[in-house]
Amino acid sequence: MTRRMIIDTDTAADDSFAMLVGLRHPSAQLEAVTIVAGNVAFDQQVQNALITIEQAGRRGEVPVHLGARTPLLREWVEASAHGDGKGNHAWPVPTQAPSDERAAEAIVRIVDENPGEIDIVAIGPLTNIATAVALDRDLPRKARSLWIMGGCENSIGNITAAAEYNFYVDPEAAQLVLAAGFETTIVTWTLTLERALWTSEQLEQLAALGTPLAEFFRILDTPNLEFNRTVGIDGSTHPDSLTAMLLVRPDLIRASRQLYVEVDTRPGLTSGYSLMDDRPTRNAPNATVITDIDAEGFFAAYRELLSAE
Repeated sequence: MTRRMIIDTDTAADDSFAMLVGLRHPSAQLEAVTIVAGNVAFDQQVQNALITIEQAGRRGEVPVHLGARTPLLREWVEASAHGDGKGNHAWPVPTQAPSDERAAEAIVRIVDENPGEIDIVAIGPLTNIATAVALDRDLPRKARSLWIMGGCENSIGNITAAAEYNFYVDPEAAQLVLAAGFETTIVTWTLTLERALWTSEQLEQLAALGTPLAEFFRILDTPNLEFNRTVGIDGSTHPDSLTAMLLVRPDLIRASRQLYVEVDTRPGLTSGYSLMDDRPTRNAPNATVITDIDAEGFFAAYRELLSAE
């Protein structure tokens, strides 16, 4: 089955790898890319998305829409793991220009024109999705599904002891979106560390493919790999590409749980914390949280994606 998707992204390395799933996987049809304030400077994120589209051989075929340059209520917080998000490499300047249509308006329009057919893949802070819901309260009902990369399953985060980056940057947006009524699936940072951490040996396998996409991957992944080693993570992490791949390859999902998920919006040590409650008698579930995947299958699927000339 072909999955028609919008990817909402704060484009750094693994966001670009998620975009490659939408751009190159035979079961994906990428309708649009929308940019949200997140990993690196906003204008750099736009360039990174356009570079990815061109490196994937899809120049001019997928529109890029500019969205929120700041979180709903807070100051933007930059991530520190990605360099400039494009591997600190001088890629050719992309010739495709961003669309004049704003991200939230584009999300509403595309979903409204194709009710029940569009999957939204949100791999950055949820500011654009929250804004789209404010524009159209029926958006959750009309979208086919919402896939979120965000949060931790009651475990240590990657930006604070309590919080994963995407939820931490805009917790108000995350809480609004989780309460909006989407058919929501969440891929957490917890799952990433357990099942989507690629070793040096695996990365060598990808580099050995020798294709332009494999080289694109190697260059973009290098700053992430180097940063991870400074914080005790032995390998490169792939939460965003995992989220996109599970949408088109649901057979890779081994286990999931129906949970109630709420994000702490209070300032302080627990800001951005994602409470995940498995007691339906106390809180009705509002999301499917993926808890296990076929890790080798995910790596093999991505290796196949990069092997294409």
